[in-house]
Amino acid sequence: MVVSVHTDGGARGNPGPGAIGVVIKNEKKEKVREIGKFIGKSTNNEAEYKAVIEGLKACGEIGVEKAEFFIDSLLIVSQLNGNFKVKEPRMKSLFKEAKDVEKNIKLVKYTHVKREKNSEADKIVNDVLDSLE
Repeated sequence: MVVSVHTDGGARGNPGPGAIGVVIKNEKKEKVREIGKFIGKSTNNEAEYKAVIEGLKACGEIGVEKAEFFIDSLLIVSQLNGNFKVKEPRMKSLFKEAKDVEKNIKLVKYTHVKREKNSEADKIVNDVLDSLE
């Protein structure tokens, strides 16, 4: 199976209450999985990584062979593609976890998109955070 995966993560207060949103669609643009989850206190970057990790895990669960991730954080995309080094210790462990889970999928591509092109995943994050108030 070939899928597109839109992920987003956010924290109100940075750090603050954090949430992730993941939308996985098949080649026909049909939604095959949607994840919205509260992740506790986190930074925006930690939430972004946790969203990618959840997306990768979900892809492994449903037997995805090729996945293109669309992420609105240029930093995270640049780190996952090996263009930027990961220096911060907590980010290093999340990066390592993402790369470990990534091995379950034959081909993974990470693409940066503008926030407007990631609205479904962004809405899930905000819905989760709004439900806490």
